[in-house]
Amino acid sequence: MQTEAARTAAEQKEAGQAEAEQTEAGQAKAEQTEAGQAEADRALLPTASPARTRAAVRELLRPHRGLARAGFGLMVLATSVGLLTQPLLGHIVDVVTERRSPDALTLPVLALAGVAVVQGVTTALGMSLVSRLGETVLARLREVFVERALSLPLERLEKAGSGDLNARVTRDVSRVADAVRGALPELARSALSIVLTLGALALLDWRFLLAALVALPVQAHTARWYVRNAVPLYAKERIATGAQQQQLLDTIGGARTVRAYRLQAGHTRRVTDRSRASVELTMRGVQLVLRFYSRLHIAEYAGLSAVLVTGFLLVRSGSASVGTATAAALYFHSLFGPVNTALVLLDDAQSATAGLARLVGVVDEPAPTFAERADDRSTAAGAPSVTLTAVSHAYVPGRPVLHGVDLEIRPKERVALVGTTGAGKTTLAKLVAGLHRPQSGRIDVGGVEPDESGRLVGLVTQEVHVFAGPLADDLRLARPRADDEELREALATVGALGWAEALPEGLETVVGDGGHRLTADRAQQLALARLLLADPPVVVLDEATAEAGSSGARQLDEAAEQALRGRTALVVAHRLSQAATADRVVVLGDGRVVESGTHDELLTADGAYATLWHAWSGSRSPAPDGP
Repeated sequence: MQTEAARTAAEQKEAGQAEAEQTEAGQAKAEQTEAGQAEADRALLPTASPARTRAAVRELLRPHRGLARAGFGLMVLATSVGLLTQPLLGHIVDVVTERRSPDALTLPVLALAGVAVVQGVTTALGMSLVSRLGETVLARLREVFVERALSLPLERLEKAGSGDLNARVTRDVSRVADAVRGALPELARSALSIVLTLGALALLDWRFLLAALVALPVQAHTARWYVRNAVPLYAKERIATGAQQQQLLDTIGGARTVRAYRLQAGHTRRVTDRSRASVELTMRGVQLVLRFYSRLHIAEYAGLSAVLVTGFLLVRSGSASVGTATAAALYFHSLFGPVNTALVLLDDAQSATAGLARLVGVVDEPAPTFAERADDRSTAAGAPSVTLTAVSHAYVPGRPVLHGVDLEIRPKERVALVGTTGAGKTTLAKLVAGLHRPQSGRIDVGGVEPDESGRLVGLVTQEVHVFAGPLADDLRLARPRADDEELREALATVGALGWAEALPEGLETVVGDGGHRLTADRAQQLALARLLLADPPVVVLDEATAEAGSSGARQLDEAAEQALRGRTALVVAHRLSQAATADRVVVLGDGRVVESGTHDELLTADGAYATLWHAWSGSRSPAPDGP
């Protein structure tokens, strides 16, 4: 019932009041200082250790052990059959060098054709099963990642910055997916080919195996050197990419403020610096790969030379035929492909491993302590009271937004929260809704602390999200087992049933992105209908009817009136007509409660609220009873 965009916009609005009182030069300096402090205070989401990453992969593979055995078994069979090719070619060489009858070539040629067919079929089946295994495990990883990411506390995400999570959701998931689809099957096939080919060399003559192993020290040293340098480099690249995306999001999201205070140069410089850092790390990776390839070529030439020299010596001494030496050379040459593939895939593997560690790090984040809400219509007996005791909160250390707020909202009481921009209204609303925990003080909702589960407190903000899909599914997000009649009842209560049933396919009409676009006031009615279906005992409306124009304001106010009926409510009032009809009005100023009372009492007191009322209404006459 709330979006991160709405929460972020509200925070920016409250943080902007202090900036508005500075000179242009002071604004730029303060903005740069705050940006640097925010970067220093930013706590990125965790990255799992290599051991934990391997353990997570084993956990994901465990339910699919049968599929894994079948896939890798077929790969072993395909590779083993393929290894018959070199001895058959060697036999053909012997037939030719010994000047035998041409008929002697018939059987080995037919055998080569049979090997090709069997190897092709078994390779296709094995690769198919391995790919299915990879896609299944990847799908499960995505599900777990998304589930945990959605359950992370908002405060944790804000400390990390949206760029960090965005980089993990996009680039890291993409790298892991590419590795699963391309690198995993090829790596499995290459590893099998290497092991079985070395075994085949030993069967021909153990001296051929020793000659082939001349390349091993160079290859092992190259692989070790690459892994040692690639792992930290790719990890740094991921962090730099996340920081770059965060800076872009910050700059674009605050474009109006940047232009208003002429801060374009500073933001452009920071975007450029972070982009340059990301590019420099990428180029270091390219140089690393080029050096990696050059070392592999040295190993290939050294090993092939050793095998050819060994074959020459064995043939000259009569210990081996020309065909056997040919088969040995072909075996080693056939290793070029799988060895290079395996080592080259270390690049993809290390990149994917770095991304996988970042995904597992999010998956391992502690889950919220509150219980999952399945389909509860209400989790509290009646409407509870809400009590704030000495509540203080700050987004940036040393710059508190709220100072020692004491407030009690009685059961079923409707309290309107008013004040100038930056007074702390949205922050207080978010604390009551459980999206943040106060830095000091305590908030009790019916004797317990609020949390993000929505079991006790429902929140509707100024900017609501219309989820893509049928309208009925959008509503059922609040109550999964609600039937059509309950959906219609909720829509009717907020005055939305008429336009909902007039849609092309009624409640089954696809809305949101790619579907029927809802106007701002209709989206708010939809959010209020979801609120009714969720049925929380306490409701917070954070300027929830502010998007409506003058023609829809009364209709949305009436919808909100119905949604709040019988509940304890805190309303951040965009229009003071909402305050006039509330049971009590609380005025915030500079993060403190400066006034509290009914609308008439505060007008009579002629204080801060009266000033706001007269400025809003354009008249010093008493307010009408209704909006």
